[in-house]
Amino acid sequence: MIELKTPAEIAKMRAAGRLVAQILAELRTMVQPGVNLLDIEHRARELIAAGGGVSCYWDYAPSFGNGPFRNVICLSLNDAVLHGLPHDATLRDGDLLSLDLAVELDGWAGDSAISVVAGTPRDDDLRLIRSTEEALDAAIAAARPGGRLGDVSHAIAEVARAYGYTPNGEFGGHGIGRTMHEDLAVPNLGRPGRGYPLRPGLTFAVEPWFAAGTSRIVYDPDGWTIRSADGSRTAHSEHTIAITPDGVEVLTAP
Repeated sequence: MIELKTPAEIAKMRAAGRLVAQILAELRTMVQPGVNLLDIEHRARELIAAGGGVSCYWDYAPSFGNGPFRNVICLSLNDAVLHGLPHDATLRDGDLLSLDLAVELDGWAGDSAISVVAGTPRDDDLRLIRSTEEALDAAIAAARPGGRLGDVSHAIAEVARAYGYTPNGEFGGHGIGRTMHEDLAVPNLGRPGRGYPLRPGLTFAVEPWFAAGTSRIVYDPDGWTIRSADGSRTAHSEHTIAITPDGVEVLTAP
């Protein structure tokens, strides 16, 4: 069931989103050559606890994945794009890392993702990251009361295609509120004017992600980490948003 949130409930989600944004802002400074992914995971744990939050990922057990997720952040490296398990790996110069964080605060969730290059960036990687950020901006601009969910999905796909990337429709955004994943799928491609109506009180996460060379994906043996099927670099950007009577509010804005 899709639940519309009251202004008071959106205010609580805003607090959760602010915490997520603050944590990601600090973690992105750690994305440097020589830093171990587990150091980022452990710092995320400290920051979540210090902010009074609870990880939405810990013990998360969907239909995919081998057992419950036992980390508080997804760290997806280079050709990995979603659900990357933090592990004993040291960042090298030029590595591209996506950080996806969802935190619950006082019973309400916020979810956001960023992609960052460690050290010296390659032009192609900066272009890939920029495409996901522009797709996120376009999706947010399309999320207006009276519109349709297909407007949001179409905006993402159009940016991908303008950059020469092919969007994937298997994994995308989702409803969010009392839990990290609520009813409402927000695919990264769709038809304008179609789909669920965008009404004030609707809250969802928008998360464009693209691979440089393909839309096909493969899974690691861990059942969690999703990679581009051709080994090309990937990037991922995400915000939690709320439809308001006047437009849209980004709840995880930095």
